[in-house]
Amino acid sequence: MFGGLYGRSHIIPWFEKNFLGTETTGELTSAEAAITQAVIEESATTEAVKKVSPAVVSIVISKDLSKVYNQSVFPQDFFNLGFPFVFESPSAGNSGNTNGGKTEIGGGTGFIISSDGLILTNKHVAADAEAEYTVITNDDQKYDAKILATDPFLDIAVLKIDAKDLPTVELGDSDKIELGQTVIAIGNSLGEYKNTVTKGVVSGIGRRVVAGDNRGGSEVIEEAIQTDAAINPGNSGGPLVNLAGQVIAINTAMNQEGQLIGFAIPINSAKQDIESVKANGKIVRPWLGVRYILLNDDVAKTNRLEVNYGALIVRGQNANELAVVPGSPADKAGLVENDIVLEIDGQKISSEHQLAQEISKHKPGEEITLKVLHKGEEKTIKVILEEFKE
Repeated sequence: MFGGLYGRSHIIPWFEKNFLGTETTGELTSAEAAITQAVIEESATTEAVKKVSPAVVSIVISKDLSKVYNQSVFPQDFFNLGFPFVFESPSAGNSGNTNGGKTEIGGGTGFIISSDGLILTNKHVAADAEAEYTVITNDDQKYDAKILATDPFLDIAVLKIDAKDLPTVELGDSDKIELGQTVIAIGNSLGEYKNTVTKGVVSGIGRRVVAGDNRGGSEVIEEAIQTDAAINPGNSGGPLVNLAGQVIAINTAMNQEGQLIGFAIPINSAKQDIESVKANGKIVRPWLGVRYILLNDDVAKTNRLEVNYGALIVRGQNANELAVVPGSPADKAGLVENDIVLEIDGQKISSEHQLAQEISKHKPGEEITLKVLHKGEEKTIKVILEEFKE
């Protein structure tokens, strides 16, 4: 029964004798069980890759030469990944590929989520509105792509190509991810090696990652999945897959200060975006309009706060990063700097239930109830969420 499922090339003589023949005698020894498990996992890995790879695409980014001269790295190297695309002035020559006055300035990865050509990738892969994007499918077909939508809060973008009957991925449930679980990253590694496969485990769940670009910008991923499966420049936007061949996250960033420390956006966070694009042609996000830090024992003790949970409304590091955005739903409801949002609709705000995460469960126009600690007094505030406008 195992021959058809796993393929004989993976089965060692011992395994063949005991499981394919007639000489099975009883329970496995610990060594035999370990070998059996290794064979099963290896087979599951190869089957998962076969299942997902046809729907993984390479994304080539091209731009007019005059707009990219004298830049040392990929212009939107948002996560400091150090993309290996170097440009020179005309006098020095240019080794990059050119096509009709355009040059390839970078690359990324995406995966097909609908048979009519919707592709999910990272926003930082598709961040340059002046660039042109080409999608190369697993069977080497090339398509011009347009940016259909980007998420204002997550590093997610949806591209569209004009095609039909494309292979698609199966989306899994990222809420069921467990520490130590085996995962597989697939992508256009280093912008050059299509459908590179790396394997590892889930190293952490619910990481808060502050990612910065080389222009001083930053973006926060609240619920990132940490993995030691190698995530290299170029396979940003590719799928992180479980052994069932389901996409459970979107590969996003790596930490250059450590080895095999990569991060991915849980796929459940993207499902709302996918449905929004299919229904509205764009990503619609509810908006409260505050900056905050999550409270815990250490923060509460250091700042002599009365509570050790909730979201403390604070201003950013720059002078223009106000705690409460003027004219926002939070501003209209009377929230101010140093207020602590304790609950949303009865749900306590904590590391497991973060403010942004709870807000994202709603739609623009919906009313939510906040329990807020204001100058030592608890009060209840009604807020009508609005659609975020970039």
